[in-house]
Amino acid sequence: QVQLVESGGGLVQAGGSLRLSCAASGRTFTSYTMGWFRQAPGKEREFVARIIWSAGSTYYKDSVKGRFTISRDNAKNTVTLQMNSLKPEDTAVYYCAAGAGIGAAISSRAYRYWGQGTQITVSS
Repeated sequence: QVQLVESGGGLVQAGGSLRLSCAASGRTFTSYTMGWFRQAPGKEREFVARIIWSAGSTYYKDSVKGRFTISRDNAKNTVTLQMNSLKPEDTAVYYCAAGAGIGAAISSRAYRYWGQGTQITVSS
């Protein structure tokens, strides 16, 4: 059973930084793609970033490029989202997700496993 547990959410002022972590367990994740998604109140869940575990290749939503960095730690089975220069529009619940054999997918429908979510609030 795959389990994903996010941590690191909170309240930060605009321009600040936060680091989200996703602890993954229950599988060997070398064939997985790991993603971060977010959902703001009244809006649909949207893709933020993804990393293909084996290759380490990454992809980002345009609005977070240059500000967010996704990475994975093989030894700790952890995926991290480093968020810098945060903006009020980054406020949302952030979710870690995992999918096996989905390659470069960025659609939420491709990801089978989800964490419980962690709130990020950026004040102006």
